[in-house]
Amino acid sequence: MVNCCGLVTVKNEPVPLKSIAVEVSVQGHVATVSSTLQYENQEQSPLEAIFVFPLPGEAAVCRFSAKIGQIEVVAEVQEKQKAQEQYDDALSSGQQAFLLEESDESPDVFKLSVGSLPPGEKASVSLDYVTELAVQADDGLRLCLPAVLNPHYQPQGSDSGSGGSAQVSSVPAGSVPYSLSLSAHVSSPHPISRVESNCPLDPLNYLNTEKTQATVSLAAGHQFDRDVELLLYYQDTHQPTAIVEAAQASAKPGSLMGDPVVMLSLYPEFPKDVMSSMTSHGEFLFVVDRSGSMECPMHLGSGSQDRIGSARDTLLLLLKSLPMGCYFNIIGFGSSYESFFSKSVEYSQKTMDEALQKVKEMRADLGGTEILQPLKHIYSQPCLPDQPRQLFLFTDGEVGNTKEVLDLVKTNAGSHRCFSFGIGEGASTALISGVAKQATGHAQFITGQDRMQPKAMQSLRFALQPAVVDISVKWNVPKGVSVTPLSPPLRVVFQGQRAILYAQLTGESSGDTEGSVTVKYSLAKQPVENQLSFSLKPAEDTGMTVHRLGARTLIQSLEVEEREQDGEKEGVKEKVIELSVQSGVSSAFTAFIAVHKGDGEALQGQLLRRQVPTPMLNIRGCSLTGMSAKKKAKGSLASRVKGFFSKQRACEVLECDEDCDEEDFDSPAPTSKPVRDPLLQLISLQKASGSWVLEAALAEVLAKTEEEVAKPKPAQVDQEVWATVLALVWLYGFKTEAQEDWQFVAMKAVSWIQAQKVASVSECVQAGNTLLGYQVQKNTLGL
Repeated sequence: MVNCCGLVTVKNEPVPLKSIAVEVSVQGHVATVSSTLQYENQEQSPLEAIFVFPLPGEAAVCRFSAKIGQIEVVAEVQEKQKAQEQYDDALSSGQQAFLLEESDESPDVFKLSVGSLPPGEKASVSLDYVTELAVQADDGLRLCLPAVLNPHYQPQGSDSGSGGSAQVSSVPAGSVPYSLSLSAHVSSPHPISRVESNCPLDPLNYLNTEKTQATVSLAAGHQFDRDVELLLYYQDTHQPTAIVEAAQASAKPGSLMGDPVVMLSLYPEFPKDVMSSMTSHGEFLFVVDRSGSMECPMHLGSGSQDRIGSARDTLLLLLKSLPMGCYFNIIGFGSSYESFFSKSVEYSQKTMDEALQKVKEMRADLGGTEILQPLKHIYSQPCLPDQPRQLFLFTDGEVGNTKEVLDLVKTNAGSHRCFSFGIGEGASTALISGVAKQATGHAQFITGQDRMQPKAMQSLRFALQPAVVDISVKWNVPKGVSVTPLSPPLRVVFQGQRAILYAQLTGESSGDTEGSVTVKYSLAKQPVENQLSFSLKPAEDTGMTVHRLGARTLIQSLEVEEREQDGEKEGVKEKVIELSVQSGVSSAFTAFIAVHKGDGEALQGQLLRRQVPTPMLNIRGCSLTGMSAKKKAKGSLASRVKGFFSKQRACEVLECDEDCDEEDFDSPAPTSKPVRDPLLQLISLQKASGSWVLEAALAEVLAKTEEEVAKPKPAQVDQEVWATVLALVWLYGFKTEAQEDWQFVAMKAVSWIQAQKVASVSECVQAGNTLLGYQVQKNTLGL
């Protein structure tokens, strides 16, 4: 049992990690994050500490050093096996050593080994990484520090015993026996409007009158119960930018680090008329996680809906918002998967009703999180002519085979787009961002008090609206200078998305010091052109952030190429290792190693190994350890625990006795009946065509009797038109704050009313306002 008293691990051993201090430096759209971890050996013997922790999926680790007493040792990047051997050799000869390596299964999990700390000795380990910041729906830029590492679900039959697999020791999030501090310095070409967070912050402090530089800190006392999220807001966010970073003085010209690198940031603005044009075609596949952990609450705190309940409400909204003429299907997955229909069906009143009935019965009862098989099944089905395939993937988990999943999505990228949703603290950024990136879609993260519905509707808007396509990038540089792209070519940019491209500038021009780039693309069949100038003689000393992100982009492309060829294409792995060593950026085939030779004397005593516990969110928001696991209680808990642990480990957690049966691990947990939201109630009554019917259930939502609703109907108006106008007036009068949730529902209703060619719409709207006590204008409704 987990017994967190003072600084102890699961096995009642002292924890050598004391604190983590994080410094963030943001330059426009990219950030450098520096973490310092303080260790102390309070035991009587030499110690090895192992710490497994998450980083953002797009991050590039670029520096690693250790300080013992007053001596600092800076790590170097080496081929992974060579680094592991050097680490083991150092420990066996009594030296101090530090090893940092990426997990073999997932690029967003790292393992840090701190070896041979003598009794009473202190050591501080510093780790730097660079990352791009993701754009949010409201133009904010998101930086996430994953403080929570969720259990990775390892699919059956996969080898979990491989050397690079990260073994994780976990404790409940509030009981983590070390502290976290964070400070950020933000600078931008445009003024900084504000900085927000899901955790308490100290006030924002501007450093200049232009407000282009500021500092902000995390308030003391962070509990590790959530990922730390910073949201940055700049003015003039849609201006494209090109930043050139000077070469590293010590590097050889012609190499990546020895040449300048340019970063092009593109964030197209979409005109209003484009935003309002919608397609009525498409095959919409909603792939929903039904593993045991989906029974966890959306956020900690009283009255929080569980994740599967929120997914049900989201599916209701999505189904009601689909256009007539499209096709759809819903697939639930866990250890196995289930489809609502054997193949995608045409959207109609009949198929929508049938799907909604199945959504109501949907439970988190399918065990663990295996995404690979349902995706293989989807890709084996032929695409429908003139119905572009759009995949919506909802999951709260991590999988042990992230790279395999991403490779499968990339192989099928030409046939579909994928919109992904990471639910709750600790959902894998590598998985969620990766599938969206590979399939030219968009990734969303639903954390803290976020609601799933508006984020899902925003992605549906991306799927239904025109996107930026036919993108061409032309570099114009003086004679003697050549441009080598480091990023794969851009295929698509959605409204609200930003694209970043990196390129290496080789050679020198005798006279000209200016270059430019021309970006052309098509939006709603209209050509758009942007030209940006940049200096070929950039300012020195910028910390090499742009170079390292460019190197990481190229390394990721080469790693995918190597996996696709199954290692058969010669030279790809060697090129990754060479690039990783040269740029000092982590890769799947390299690791950081630092050895402190000290005074050359071997350390005395047996070397103890200590696992530093990682915060894990408690299932259901409460500790499993205090729960009695007698027969009657076990059934309801077991299905939740099953998704996290093996049966043997789950039995330990649940304190099972010898009469534990296999079926205890298959019974679905009981669900409580929540109070129904009137908005969802109204939407559930809408017909697939977009209209409402005058009925008792509609009157109930409008807080009227059937008679009160029917009486003021203008004489010549059809009952269905009157009911639909009333629903629209109620939405615009009573639920404007949730407009993102119901925008498509309203658009369908307006289209349906217009198709009826009603002469007295104004009279209807006026009568509806009088009945419901609002003052909504006809133009506001879009009529």
